[in-house]
Amino acid sequence: MLVAFILFGTMPFWIEAVGLYQYLGVEVMIWMIFALGFNLLLGYTGLPSFGHGAFLGIGAYTFGLAQFNVWPNLWFCLLAAIVVTGLIGGVAALFLSHRRGIYFALMTIAVSQIFFFIASKWTDVTGGEDGMLNIARLPVELGVASFSIKSNIGLFYLSFALFVAAVILLWRLTNSPYGRILRAIKQNEMRVRFVGYDVKFFKWSVFTLSCAIAGLAGGLFAMAQEGAYINIMSLQWSGIIVLMTLIGGGFVSFWGPVLGVALYFVARDVLGAYTESWLLWFGLMFVLLVMFKPEGIAGIWRDLVIRRKDRKTDSNRVGALAQSEAGR
Repeated sequence: MLVAFILFGTMPFWIEAVGLYQYLGVEVMIWMIFALGFNLLLGYTGLPSFGHGAFLGIGAYTFGLAQFNVWPNLWFCLLAAIVVTGLIGGVAALFLSHRRGIYFALMTIAVSQIFFFIASKWTDVTGGEDGMLNIARLPVELGVASFSIKSNIGLFYLSFALFVAAVILLWRLTNSPYGRILRAIKQNEMRVRFVGYDVKFFKWSVFTLSCAIAGLAGGLFAMAQEGAYINIMSLQWSGIIVLMTLIGGGFVSFWGPVLGVALYFVARDVLGAYTESWLLWFGLMFVLLVMFKPEGIAGIWRDLVIRRKDRKTDSNRVGALAQSEAGR
């Protein structure tokens, strides 16, 4: 965790030196928050949501509506994005929590398409295909001081601070009894029900929490883009967040989504500089990982660590045996 915080906290100082740009750091931070929240569903509970981009979009639109129509305050607008997206996600979860497997996945697609259709047709509120424009990067009000985040570096450090808070919260949550119940549901939902836990409640609660975190990411995304647009509510972006989580290794590691997001955006900008069909090569990489290492990048790292420990243990055993023989 400390390594991640140091690496990402210093990103504005070295990102341009490696040939990238400051706005990329903002994108990476926002999508890491989104991916960590999404991994509560996919990686920890085993619930494949293929329509989660809709909740990112709801958070973005809510942030804009709160700014234009209620109170242009950063904390209020972010809180509105979290609460409203969580409430809408909670209502949707009432229809999803009694489903599992492919039926759950298909229901999430249907729900996301409903919200996508509403956003595209309710032009008086959302702006339709033109989107909601001129969303401002509101200053960070801390009572005694105020900081502007109009620059990409300023917005990056706001996103980084919220990323740190999200990581600590989710790490504590996933390593609590609640998190262990989620992992048990992923392993065998029926057994968890027979033990006496209300599986539907836990599925409802984790879906609602994941949507609330998506709302936070959506609010930050609205400021980054200075607008809210329906394209992020499409199935394409919902599929990309699944791809990011899987290729990073969300099934086996808390940090899998973080690795997946970083790899996706670096591949987009590095490979995209050489070819317009960069997504083809990224997709081939994903196919190879699924075929030969479904645990993703985090799984590869885990196996390397285990092998290193095994070699060290074997060498220690050999050394101990050699000393024993010498003593005899």
